[in-house]
Amino acid sequence: MFDPTKKALSLFEEFKDFALKGNVIDLAVGVIIGGAFGSIVTSLVKNIIMPIVSIPIPTQGGYTSWQIGPVLLGHFLADVLNFLVLALALFVFIVKFLGWIMRTKKEAPPPALTKDQELLIEIRDLLKSGRA
Repeated sequence: MFDPTKKALSLFEEFKDFALKGNVIDLAVGVIIGGAFGSIVTSLVKNIIMPIVSIPIPTQGGYTSWQIGPVLLGHFLADVLNFLVLALALFVFIVKFLGWIMRTKKEAPPPALTKDQELLIEIRDLLKSGRA
């Protein structure tokens, strides 16, 4: 006989197992930290880099009022710099820093072969050479 409560509990258990896996939680933490990091980079570009860039070209409204005809150039330039700073920070952290950490980790030497494993390797080699 079909029991819908049992089916629902089974589905709930499967979902709970999926949601509480380490990978899903790690991904969620990564997304949250990534969002916070993105806002820090946006603030860096908006409040520090762009005001420095606008020093040589003083305008009344600051860099956000830069425009060529009807094209608003200031906001676009800020977004491009925001992307470049974010990409540079990710490159330095992921490629350089994590790559350096991975290179500094010493690989453990493989464990010594047991006598059984050595005999199996010899048998395999003999079978490959056709002398068995």
